[in-house]
Amino acid sequence: MPFAAALSEHPVTSLATGEVIGSVLESIGERPDLAVVTVTRPHLGALEDVVAAVDAVLHPLAMVGCASDGVVGTGREVEESPAVSLWAGRVGPLVTVTLRASRTAEDDWEFTGWPADLRIRPSAVVLFADAFTFPADRFVDWLAAVAPGVPVIGGNAAAGRVPGGNRLVAGGRVVNEGAVAVVIGAGVEVDTVVSQGARPYGQLLTVTGVERNLVLEVAGTPALESLVGQITGELVPAEVAGLEAHGFHLGRLIDERLVDPGAGDFLVRDVVGVDHATGAIAVDDRVPLGSAVRFHLRDPGSADADLRSLLAGRRADGALLFTCSGRGTRFFDEADHDAGVLSELLGPVPVGGCSAAGEFGPVGGTGFVHRSTASVALFRDR
Repeated sequence: MPFAAALSEHPVTSLATGEVIGSVLESIGERPDLAVVTVTRPHLGALEDVVAAVDAVLHPLAMVGCASDGVVGTGREVEESPAVSLWAGRVGPLVTVTLRASRTAEDDWEFTGWPADLRIRPSAVVLFADAFTFPADRFVDWLAAVAPGVPVIGGNAAAGRVPGGNRLVAGGRVVNEGAVAVVIGAGVEVDTVVSQGARPYGQLLTVTGVERNLVLEVAGTPALESLVGQITGELVPAEVAGLEAHGFHLGRLIDERLVDPGAGDFLVRDVVGVDHATGAIAVDDRVPLGSAVRFHLRDPGSADADLRSLLAGRRADGALLFTCSGRGTRFFDEADHDAGVLSELLGPVPVGGCSAAGEFGPVGGTGFVHRSTASVALFRDR
């Protein structure tokens, strides 16, 4: 198998690092094309030592990763407590990129570090970013124009709570700003899965009134009244809704050509507030006028069913999982949920990754930054 993964929960960084390197070395040997290193906060201060050891022993062609509040291994998720995760694979041609972002005079963003000529045909981009200094949502939009159709999978590092607190792995170095990415070439097949963990209900409706991030009307009815009607089956006064954003979401259909859209075809955004006086609902994104939308409800059961449905029938030789920091035991009743579902449905394939403060992945062929999702890159050897 061209992929390997190992996870150690030893509290001593040097011993944990030795355990994961030894396991990967035994599985696939030296000089993998790509190594992904993730550590939890207790090992954050020694991340340079972890990276140096992986580089000295394995000699990977490319290495990326980060420190976060949780890491992922095969069938395992470790939150907050000490853990080092190492995933490596033989993926063929690739390009490592260190990215920086700066604001322009027009209050837009300029990105530097992306090569003018990649010299490979990209299959996917695996991206780790620092949300304090790198606007991943703007970069995903920018990349869609530079490299149309190339999926971006990854997440914002979740170790730092203040600017400068995150650590990203960029080859043999560790940096605390910007983003690091590896562009995967055509040597391996990459499939993406973005499980937003929300269950759609009610009918597909059209947004008929918006103002910035406020959805004023849906299908000619005040948005809140329409939401309540979808739940109860009849329109009732907005004052009795009592919703206040508890688990309710708005899903926007990305590809409106679809005749029978399913859960994975909607970009799900949080309902962050309601205005009982006007019937407007506030969403944590802008919803274009005329959008086709469907209300969604997020709960552990829906999230489990959604991930299982999206993974059913898929095959992989290795996988990277980026699961929201708000999932795990904060959301599910049991530990290791997302990694466990991958192992159950894909088999014991090597899995790496981490929890994230914003996950990257495509919906309907368009890249987005999400919250509360499990974003997965599935690798298959050609």
